[in-house]
Amino acid sequence: MTNKTAKGINTRLAHDGYNPRDYHGFVNPPVVRASTVLFPDTDTMDNNGQKYTYGTRGTPTSDALCDAINALEGSAGTVCVPTGLAAVTLPLLAFLKPGDHALFVDTIYNPTRHFADTILKRFNIEVEYYPPEIGSNIAQFIKPNTKVIFTESPGSNTLEIQDIPAITKIAHEQDIIVMMDNTWATPVYFKPLEYGVDISIHAATKYPAGHADILFGTVSANERHWPQLIETHGTMGLCAAPDDTYQILRGLRTMGVRLKHHQESAFTIARWLENKPQVAKVLHPGLASNEGHELWKRDFSGASGLFSFSLKDQDAQAAKKFVDALEIFGLGYSWGGYESLAIVPNLSDRTVAKKDYGGTVIRLQIGLEDVEDLIVDLERGFAALKS
Repeated sequence: MTNKTAKGINTRLAHDGYNPRDYHGFVNPPVVRASTVLFPDTDTMDNNGQKYTYGTRGTPTSDALCDAINALEGSAGTVCVPTGLAAVTLPLLAFLKPGDHALFVDTIYNPTRHFADTILKRFNIEVEYYPPEIGSNIAQFIKPNTKVIFTESPGSNTLEIQDIPAITKIAHEQDIIVMMDNTWATPVYFKPLEYGVDISIHAATKYPAGHADILFGTVSANERHWPQLIETHGTMGLCAAPDDTYQILRGLRTMGVRLKHHQESAFTIARWLENKPQVAKVLHPGLASNEGHELWKRDFSGASGLFSFSLKDQDAQAAKKFVDALEIFGLGYSWGGYESLAIVPNLSDRTVAKKDYGGTVIRLQIGLEDVEDLIVDLERGFAALKS
């Protein structure tokens, strides 16, 4: 689905969204810190007759980032929000109303589930979860009042791949909006709108920022749904800070190079873990042993640095012992930064996607460290299981 004559991804990441000649040749756009924007006269103010009207409605800084994201996504428009979770909640609030029914994949990011189970239900929106392997059988979950299907692929913590084209085909036959949290793959490795998704969501806190220092989110829409998204964004006042916006644009410039390193190191470690006798399963869609591998190979052009594995016949206490023994891998939330992380995720919130993984699951974020050092560190974890 990619234009063969298009420039390479790293060339596009380095240049999309900004023309240095627009600002005297400087290779980076200015950071515009603004609330008030002046108008030349009252007629211009009354008619919104200039490009910028107020700080919440966009600046040259946010335009540079949004233009770059649009070029990557193939979207009609993109909005910036202060956090990845805001990127989830904004489109749900934009397109759902009381009495509607919304479907969420059961392997969803837990804060997304919490929002659905609290705020959406409080607004009298019916929330239901479906298994990630559903594909075209999503039709059996659809009701007359279903308005949104919210997907995330791969799934949080256990990395199930969804058949996004099959889901979008069924959804669009009944005029249902499909949203996708595409944070894991980024637009570099998967382009949701090319597969029928209407709204593409990213926690730019992760790979676009890349350095564990910025909270940020982006939401991109196709032409049909862009007007309602931008209207809701402005009405809710969910603009992002200008310095954070600039940092995300700066992160995009190197994201392709960083993703390649994340991917290669993660594959090396995942394959190494497959050969460890203490490991029951390695949950990485890029491995042929993974149930979703064929879908991943069909739709994705790469993999990021996040995956999981399970310790064979080990309980949560053993998994905690493993993680606590690590020295390079940090213990912390989030991922996508330069540093490697390990956690024991809580999978108890699943309702229809409960599985036996052969033991307790550990999630790894593979950072930019030397892969040999990370393997030595993981050996510390395995050694701790024996002590």
